Amino acid sequence: MFKLTSLNLNGIRSATTKGLEKWLATHAPDCICVQEVKAQAADVSGRFEQLAGLKGHFHFAQKKGYSGTAVYTRHEPSDVVIGFGSPEFDAEGRFTELRFDTPKRKLSILSVYFPSGSSGPERQEAKYRFLDAFFPHLQALKGGGREFILCGDVNIAHQEKDLKNWRSNQKNSGFLPEERAWMTKLLDQGGLVDVYRRLQPDTTDACYTWWSNRGQAYANNVGWRLDYHLATPAMAALARSEAIYKGEKFSDHAPITIGYDFKL
Repeated sequence: MFKLTSLNLNGIRSATTKGLEKWLATHAPDCICVQEVKAQAADVSGRFEQLAGLKGHFHFAQKKGYSGTAVYTRHEPSDVVIGFGSPEFDAEGRFTELRFDTPKRKLSILSVYFPSGSSGPERQEAKYRFLDAFFPHLQALKGGGREFILCGDVNIAHQEKDLKNWRSNQKNSGFLPEERAWMTKLLDQGGLVDVYRRLQPDTTDACYTWWSNRGQAYANNVGWRLDYHLATPAMAALARSEAIYKGEKFSDHAPITIGYDFKL
């Protein structure tokens, strides 16, 4: 069983002070995709190149203390791809791809951090630019015969069951009609699979992976499902188990792990 975890760290230095490495040692995933590393190469050097025996591969943002993605893995990749070819968003460190290719298969694990539009109209427009650029990239990967699992903070709750207060959030970033339509297009036309929903089609309160720091959102489980595994159909068909670790407070997001019936 291939154990794959995704987690928005909200800062690798912060998350590790809250026990992330100890949890990883116990949880023992084969791979963890992380987002919002919020560090530069110099910050990682000598401290975070490895976590609990997993080797990290990073895409740092140019701006200090901002964004950044990584994949930590037990297995040596055949190739590492940093960025997806968009100058604007590659400068923000939003895409890390590890390839585990053999003569018989092309397989990638992607860690992706989608922009948030919640800070205002300018960032919402940037989010739409990201979605417009990213969809064809995923299609090109899939069209090239590559199987992949994308793990990441997508910053979109797709359906009403994916957030507690859906009625009052229909005009807020993360649940806007255009964003939700993009997710629908990715799944229906783009041919990818929302792996958690394949395993748990109907959950509501149990599905949340992010809670606002305002008020008593976490205590009252007023959450959103923003963290996904999105996979090609062949990989999604191998998913056997899922778990969201709401009790682990490394950041404002919970880790989500899915077990896949394959080995690298």
